[in-house]
Amino acid sequence: MNAKEKKTRKGLLVALIVIILAGVFVPIPYYIEGPGSAVKLNELVEVDNKKDPEDGHFMLTTVAVRRATPFTYFMKYLPFHEGLTTEELFGTNTSDAEYTNLQNYYMTSSINAAIEQAYEAAGEKYQLTYNGVYIMSILEKSDFEDKLEIGDTILSLDGQSFDSSSEFIDYVQQQKVGQVIEVTYERNGEQQTTSGKLMEMEETKKAGLGISLVDNTSIETEIPVSIDAGEIGGPSAGFMFALQIYTQLMDEDLRKGNEIAGTGTMQPDGTIGRIGGIDKKIVAASEEGATIFFAPDDTIDPVIQKNYPEMKSNYQEALDAAKKIDTDMKIVPVKTFQDAIDYLKNL
Repeated sequence: MNAKEKKTRKGLLVALIVIILAGVFVPIPYYIEGPGSAVKLNELVEVDNKKDPEDGHFMLTTVAVRRATPFTYFMKYLPFHEGLTTEELFGTNTSDAEYTNLQNYYMTSSINAAIEQAYEAAGEKYQLTYNGVYIMSILEKSDFEDKLEIGDTILSLDGQSFDSSSEFIDYVQQQKVGQVIEVTYERNGEQQTTSGKLMEMEETKKAGLGISLVDNTSIETEIPVSIDAGEIGGPSAGFMFALQIYTQLMDEDLRKGNEIAGTGTMQPDGTIGRIGGIDKKIVAASEEGATIFFAPDDTIDPVIQKNYPEMKSNYQEALDAAKKIDTDMKIVPVKTFQDAIDYLKNL
């Protein structure tokens, strides 16, 4: 082999190495969703400054979202994996930072809902405080698009504060489209003020800021409770957090040594809400050794069912996934928090 051939071969080898490295490490605007983990809650929750010492565990379950590379892009063809574009994951107006902010808010909200439900069920005292309106999204045509951000908490309008998001909405809808309104809000712990014109909302034909919102609340309890969720985000851990907290408040061994996983949002009325990715959570729970899995037994609205005839309840999705992986884990349907308590007491 002459010098020229050696040089050419070396160049091709370097190019191949660069291509391989790029395929493995260079991110592309695409994401892979797959089974995450099943996290034991006695490691995250303390009630009255104590951890749960009883045998067995309650486990929250997660879905893993990974930024794809040219090589890992093809993971979307694996069982229980799915590929998502940036827009599908974040929405049209949401950045990475805003998405993370939203997930953190969802987790904080789910923790508060879990504490409220557990303390209510256990007959223990708590105080829920309304802090303002949390901004979930902002419409492109809103006059506040470049003034407010997802994650801001609106404290008052025109100097007037409110006790709930419904009061907030009522006040705005009583104003006129095009009217200038002053907004006081909190961002990163700092209070700021801005103003802008109200727009006509497409659904109601009434005045609005052009944002979607939820209540931003905090909760205080006589018996201290702390939850360290770490980097876990999203709203779907509320139900399992509530079970863990309730068990410790009652000082009752409800698990009987079982490894119990599950998922679902926690509503104030005790309803366990539907979540996404339950098939992937079934895989995570089974791999962690769970023997029981609580799945939301949600009722699909007839109108939604008509538009999406293939849509199934979370419970049915969970059953289908369990059958596919041939797990011995028992899938238990639950509509309310009390359903879960009743099941555990009969173990």
